[in-house]
Amino acid sequence: MAIGEVTVIPIGTGSTSLSSYVADMQRVLETVEGITYELTSMGTIIEGPLARILAAVEALHESPFTAGAQRVSTSLKIDDRRDKPSTSRSKLESVERKLQAD
Repeated sequence: MAIGEVTVIPIGTGSTSLSSYVADMQRVLETVEGITYELTSMGTIIEGPLARILAAVEALHESPFTAGAQRVSTSLKIDDRRDKPSTSRSKLESVERKLQAD
């Protein structure tokens, strides 16, 4: 399973507020099968098979265009670990254990 972090920014929307676009994109994610996701203040974490993450990112990238944006900038980071299962939560727990050991 891979972990992706995606940030989608509609450009030239006429407003500095983007929360309506973010809400629309979260609704889009609800329709993508085979992933789990978590909204953060700066982006969205998506977990699942790499192909499903990429499908979700494509849907997210298209969403602002559907809502009227004329330009969209999308940034994607992928952590695809194949030697053992990994989740966003397990990565955080690993760091927390190390912090407690100090």
